[in-house]
Amino acid sequence: MRKLFTDHPETVGETYFQHMYAASSFGVKMLGGAFCCFVHAVLPFMFEKSASITITALHDRMVTNRHRSITTEKMSAEPKTT
Repeated sequence: MRKLFTDHPETVGETYFQHMYAASSFGVKMLGGAFCCFVHAVLPFMFEKSASITITALHDRMVTNRHRSITTEKMSAEPKTT
């Protein structure tokens, strides 16, 4: 049963609680972006770029930076051969 909660976080180099925090922070940002989209739908002069800025920032944080940090962690964990 425990593996259900730890398998995925381990694949991204996080503990269960680190993953909970990261996923929750993404969720909060996404809710903010969704709010901006709904307001923009009714009032098109407001939040003209907020959703795209939010999406770009989340993508950068989730894909680009996470990949780099996992690669860096794996490289630092591997023994160096000279």
